[in-house]
Amino acid sequence: MPRRPLIAGNWKMHLSVAQAVELAEKVAEVAAGCNDRDVVIAPPFTALDAVSKAVGKTSTFIASQNVAWEKEGAFTGEISPTMLVDLGVPMAIIGHSERRQIFQESDKMVNLRVKGALANGIVPILCIGETLGQREADMTFKVLESQLAEGLEGCTSEMVGDIVVAYEPVWAIGTGKTASKEQAQEVHAYLRQFLEEKYRKDIAQKIRILYGGSVKPDNVDSLMAQPDIDGALVGGAALKFESFARIINFI
Repeated sequence: MPRRPLIAGNWKMHLSVAQAVELAEKVAEVAAGCNDRDVVIAPPFTALDAVSKAVGKTSTFIASQNVAWEKEGAFTGEISPTMLVDLGVPMAIIGHSERRQIFQESDKMVNLRVKGALANGIVPILCIGETLGQREADMTFKVLESQLAEGLEGCTSEMVGDIVVAYEPVWAIGTGKTASKEQAQEVHAYLRQFLEEKYRKDIAQKIRILYGGSVKPDNVDSLMAQPDIDGALVGGAALKFESFARIINFI
């Protein structure tokens, strides 16, 4: 069975609640006309409740931009998976390069978040990616394999089948640089082969692997034409309705 494409918009630390609701309603209208793909938006935590209510029973999914691993406790500033469940949020971005680079989140912490999400029925969008220095040092596959293996440590084949992986080369995020379609496909194929060897072929074929890194209207079609690219994790272009609508409607 072919994998269902997934287009996700990560709004990062942008938009007031009113702006987020307005954009979400427009996105939901576009998504409603696309029956062969999934659309996900990840507003800031302050807008999660309002946006979740705004899209209501439409086909648009909501994701948080992070999630803690404990249900409750002394974790100032964190949001627990049960809090997300309470808001009706079914997905969470975990291990984004900005969390790893700016906030020094380790693979171990990413793994805790992944397992905490899965234990509470939340689908993780697990982000992995190499820096420019690592790519130039020919370490791309080694870095990605380590991040993926450690991020999924302790997860069974059944658990892993429910996740989404997002490959986002750090050197292409917000820089305007994009991995070529050949570079992206090479990495995606490698990741799928790794998952097949670590788990099972049917599991690897089921997992959706997204590309993230300066995805725009003018490159989304060529990226999505690649056999192992199942969708996109979109940053800046997801904040502009016209550009995100075009990305959702990739050809």
